[in-house]
Amino acid sequence: MTRKQLFGAFLTGAMAFGVVAISSVAGYSQRNGYPGSNNNRNYDSYPNWGGSFDLRQTALNAGYNEGTSAGQKDRNRGRRSNYNDINEYRSASKDYNSRMGDRGLYQRYFRLAFERGYDTEMGTAGYNNGGYNNGGYNNNGGYNNNGGYNNNNGGGWNNNGNWDRNNRLGRDWNRYGNWGGSANFRQTALNAGYNQGVKEGRNDRRRGPRQLNDFNSYRNADTDYNSRMGDRNLYQRYYRQGFENGYYDGLNGY
Repeated sequence: MTRKQLFGAFLTGAMAFGVVAISSVAGYSQRNGYPGSNNNRNYDSYPNWGGSFDLRQTALNAGYNEGTSAGQKDRNRGRRSNYNDINEYRSASKDYNSRMGDRGLYQRYFRLAFERGYDTEMGTAGYNNGGYNNGGYNNNGGYNNNGGYNNNNGGGWNNNGNWDRNNRLGRDWNRYGNWGGSANFRQTALNAGYNQGVKEGRNDRRRGPRQLNDFNSYRNADTDYNSRMGDRNLYQRYYRQGFENGYYDGLNGY
C-alpha cells in the first residue's frame, strides 16, 4: 500500500471514530437529561390532571420552551432566578386560548413544564429518569406516594382536575414532597404555606376560587422563613405545595 493510500485509510478511520464519539456523547446527554437534551419533553411522563389533550400538550410545550429560554439567559449571566421573578412563569398564559378550557389548569401544566425546562438548562434539575428523585417527582413524572401526587394523579386532585376530598393531603406532612433540607425547615415551610392557604381558601368560599398567583403570600412564599434555615428557593417550593393544598381544603370547607 502506498503512503497516499495509508494516509487515506487513516483519515477515513479517524473520521468514523469522531462520528461514533460524537453520537455516543449526544446519546448519553439525551438519556441523562443534560442541558440541551429533549429527554424532558416526553410529555407522557408528566402528570395528567385532566383537561383536553390540546390544552395539556400546548401548556406543557409552551411552558417548557419558555423555561428553557429563561434558563439559557440566566445560565449565560451566571445567576439563578426565583421562578416567580420571571414574568412568563407568573402569567403562565403563553399560547393559551379560552376555547381550550380552564385557564387555571393550563397555568398549572405550564408552570410544571417551565420549571423542568428552566432547571434542565441550569443543570440543576435533579432529574432521575425523567422526574425528580428522592421523594419529589417519581420516574413517571408525577409526585410519588411519599410526596403528594401519586401515580394515579391523587394527592388532592382527581383525573378530571378537580379537588378530591378522599385523597387530600391535609396536614399529613409525610405525604408531601421531600426535596431535601432539615425536618424543621421542611415542616416550617409546609405548615406556614398550608395555614395561609386554608385562610385564603376559606375567604374565597363565597366569591369562588382565584389563581394562586393572585396571592402575594403565594408569590413571596417566605412566611416564617429565616436564612439560617437553608435555601430560600427550596423553602418556597415546600411553602407553595402546602399553600395549594391548604387553599383547596379551605375552599371545600376544611
